[in-house]
Amino acid sequence: MVTKNKNYNDIVLITESGYEKLKTELIQLRSEGRAEISRQLEEARSFGDLSENAEYAAAKDEQEKLESRIQWLDYQLSKAKIIDSSNIDSSRVTLGTTVTIQDVETSKVFDYTIVGSEESDPRQNKISSSSPVGQAVMGKLVNEEIAVKVPKGTRKLKILDIKVI
Repeated sequence: MVTKNKNYNDIVLITESGYEKLKTELIQLRSEGRAEISRQLEEARSFGDLSENAEYAAAKDEQEKLESRIQWLDYQLSKAKIIDSSNIDSSRVTLGTTVTIQDVETSKVFDYTIVGSEESDPRQNKISSSSPVGQAVMGKLVNEEIAVKVPKGTRKLKILDIKVI
């Protein structure tokens, strides 16, 4: 799930880059993904009796996963509302902003872009608005301090800056 806003009925909020990424994945799965599964099924059929054919069963499982992902992407994109970065208020942390936070105890500084769940990529410092840190910073202002429960305990964080991406 990307992000649902309770003010809208079934609307999925997503950044423009996140929308494009999902759209690209959907196109790739519909073309190359389906073609590859079809090739795997055809090859498995050539091995003979389908009732005892492990390769065929594995290819059918992969086909089911692929079709499930395609349906999910279709649903997400059909309900998507792209966040217009020109309308984002950078005085508060919201979806589509980059927030600079400091760990009060260690003084380490981190920049995170707040995105929907499907867009999150911690390696690129994109965190979900539904993650513990994402939830804690949403709606906060510069210089606010917050306590966040994380797997290693509770961290005190201070918001240093908010920028629109």
